[in-house]
Amino acid sequence: MSAAPPLASEQTPIGEQTLVHGVAPITPRDRPAMRANAPLEPRKAQRPADHGLFDTNARNQIEMF
Repeated sequence: MSAAPPLASEQTPIGEQTLVHGVAPITPRDRPAMRANAPLEPRKAQRPADHGLFDTNARNQIEMF
């Protein structure tokens, strides 16, 4: 049984990090690309859809008039 080859490592500002064979490190160019490909998020809080078909308070109504 042969031993696995030792993993490579690199020195970074926060300390030594192990490099795994076949896994590319995330580059500064990759980070904005991932954010650009992410789904859009609302810029401000959305109002609830509590009208018409989705109005759960209307189900508690006892009388129509």
